[in-house]
Amino acid sequence: QVQLVESGGGLVQAGGSLRLSCAYSGRSFSSYAMGWFRQPPGKEREFVAAIASSTNTLCADSVKGRFTVSRDNAENTVYLQMNSLKPDDTAIYYCARLKVATAFGSPYTETRNYDVWGRGTQVTVSS
Repeated sequence: QVQLVESGGGLVQAGGSLRLSCAYSGRSFSSYAMGWFRQPPGKEREFVAAIASSTNTLCADSVKGRFTVSRDNAENTVYLQMNSLKPDDTAIYYCARLKVATAFGSPYTETRNYDVWGRGTQVTVSS
C-alpha cells in the first residue's frame, strides 16, 4: 500500500519561502511522475506543479518563476520549493502520484489522472 506524507507547511510572511516535502512509502517511486496540488479556503483543488524526471517538470502559470518542483529518487521524496510567497498562496497543499502511462503535459494538471493522494499540509501566508 503506497502512502504519501507531506510536511514542511506553516505560517510565513509574504515574500518568504517554504519547502514542502512529500515522502513516498512503497515500491517503484522512480517509475512514477508526482504532482502537487493546492486547495485554497472555499475553493476547488488546483494544480501547482508536477515532475516526471529531473528534466520534465510542469508548473502552473500562477507559480511559475516562484515555485520549483524536484525529486530525490534515492530518498523517495518529492519537494516543492516555494519562494516569494503571496497571501494568495494560502492553501492546503497536497502531494499525489500520477497514474502509470499518463502523457506528459496537460493531463498532469487534472486530478482524475492521480491515483494516490497525501493528506495535505497547511500553508498560510500573512500579508
